[in-house]
Amino acid sequence: MSNHLADAISPYLRSHADNPVAWFGWGSEAFVEARLRDLPVLVSIGYSTCHWCHVMARESFSDPELADYLNRHFVSIKVDREEHPEVDASYLAAASAFVGGLGWPLNVFVTPDGQAFYAGTYFPPLPLPGHPSFRQVLEAVTDAWTNRRAEVTASASLVAETLAAAAARQGAGGALPGPAALDRVQAELVGLEDPRFGGFGGAPKFPVAPVLGFLLGRPGVVGQVPEAQALALRTLKRMGASPLRDPVEGGFFRYAVNRDWSDPHYERMLYDNAQLLDLYTQAWQLTGEKWAQTVAEGVAGFLTTVLRLPGGGFASAQDSESTVAGRRVEGLYYTLDEDARRQEEPPALDEKVLTGWNGLAIRALARAGFALADPDLTTAAARAADHLLTRHLRRDGSLVRASIAGRTSAAQATLEDFGMCAQGLLELALATGEVRYATAARRLIDGTLGGTDAKTVPSATDIPGSGTPGTNAPTDAAGTAGTAGTVAGGMPFRAPDGPDPLLAAQGLALDVDPSEGAYPSGITATAEAANLLYLLTADDRYRAAAVAAMAALAERALERPLAFGAALRLSGILTGPVEQLVVVGADVVGPGAGPDAAAPEQPAALLDAVRRRGSGLVASVTEVQAQAFADAGFELFRGRVAHQGLPTAYLCRDFVCRLPVTDPADLPMA
Repeated sequence: MSNHLADAISPYLRSHADNPVAWFGWGSEAFVEARLRDLPVLVSIGYSTCHWCHVMARESFSDPELADYLNRHFVSIKVDREEHPEVDASYLAAASAFVGGLGWPLNVFVTPDGQAFYAGTYFPPLPLPGHPSFRQVLEAVTDAWTNRRAEVTASASLVAETLAAAAARQGAGGALPGPAALDRVQAELVGLEDPRFGGFGGAPKFPVAPVLGFLLGRPGVVGQVPEAQALALRTLKRMGASPLRDPVEGGFFRYAVNRDWSDPHYERMLYDNAQLLDLYTQAWQLTGEKWAQTVAEGVAGFLTTVLRLPGGGFASAQDSESTVAGRRVEGLYYTLDEDARRQEEPPALDEKVLTGWNGLAIRALARAGFALADPDLTTAAARAADHLLTRHLRRDGSLVRASIAGRTSAAQATLEDFGMCAQGLLELALATGEVRYATAARRLIDGTLGGTDAKTVPSATDIPGSGTPGTNAPTDAAGTAGTAGTVAGGMPFRAPDGPDPLLAAQGLALDVDPSEGAYPSGITATAEAANLLYLLTADDRYRAAAVAAMAALAERALERPLAFGAALRLSGILTGPVEQLVVVGADVVGPGAGPDAAAPEQPAALLDAVRRRGSGLVASVTEVQAQAFADAGFELFRGRVAHQGLPTAYLCRDFVCRLPVTDPADLPMA
């Protein structure tokens, strides 16, 4: 029996290629082998920067004696959760039936039909008080499979049936949470704040960027800093000055073991740093304070100097471990000063380019580049976007989930890839005035709606609680279940290629994975992109789809706000007033022409004022670019010109537009 991982796309899988375990990658071949040999399957899931995944690989999967037992009694599959998020989500759901406190590595024992009957996370090589060794677990599973097969298969079938029933209930229509419900959630989150160190709860402590995004956007009493916003700003300021952030290279680590943000787990994730860049940019826009700008610029520097790859895309993560002074150890590199680091090999990058996570980075860099007047950040966003459009967008409109060094993964793109990529492209279009990014984003979202013109989704006025803001107020509780605004009786959005084919064949595919936490779900990301398209095109079907998606998540989001920050944030946007601001500059001929390239005699004060607006839709274009947007069907730009050759701002609220202004003093505060 041989190991099958040497040629894998995933660096995580390749790191197990020299294990004595006869690993298979994710695919049908392993399950065929299991049926032929009448053996259970071990599905072991992790990712390349996971510390305890490394530990278990060294302690157990590199042990020849243990590997021999595995190879004789199991068929073993190694999965990179970042490459196959649907596989991870499905088996996490199944594993929750057997164990709490789930994480990675995730080790799930399944039948040859893929049904889970036991699971756990890290297992030590030797027994510890209350924790069996991995060998003991393997022997117990073998005994159950050999001597109590009927019990095993019955348990597996029951778990599968329970998950299928839960999936059938998922996506039922309802109503958006109203202001009172969101206020109650806000109060709950305020009550969870750690008043001494910031953040939420005790240890371990995570940034929970989506929740901070929700709080930053909450309204308050006119003339006062909203309570929720003040909480988010306190937490961001404390995190930025804490050990969770690397002061040399500027990036944030994944989480801290201790309540005071000390003793980090030193992996640095693209999704964390992209979202935190956006939050610190917003913090600067709201406060104008130096701490927020400093941290934002530091995170942007980490993205563009450490995680950016030669082709323009961004690596998914940087490892926590590296070799320093001949010793391989977690975190030691990050204790060195800048000069000492130059003498050492930095921790390895996981150079997978993930479409969705790159979309998060494109969005954050585009917004930061505009707000901070830093064209280098906008250029970095554009390079990454062009890389995705060239390498990850196929001619038929489908997306590549992951690639590395020019090689493409066979894993199917998920809804998060479409939604996050579209978000990034739309924000880049608004920052650069390049309509091609907006049209590409529109094609992606149209694909998730099941048709190129979104005809599968009814008008927003057909959905309870989803009318134009201010004209049809939502209720505070989930409404009666229904299918308005959805396709196939479920969510309005679907990844065009459908679910993972092997999971689907086994009946294990989640219809749509609603789970959030560290970053938005594919549902929420796609819904937010759709709503942004609505604000640009005035096509109500996009907003209707966004409303239907968030209404379907409302109940669980209100019950578990720490786990659904992004959904709560978008629900607040959908139920609040809408502001659209377009600044049009005169066209400049020659090198450097673009929306930021005002002629020397044109005052820059208006654009400077607009850069500080952290909420609503903000676009900066030239007259020619505005016309190109209008010609492409983005109605917000129709008739927008620069009056008397001066930069001109058009401010609309709920699609009711004020007279254009050229003096920043005439522009109402956000």
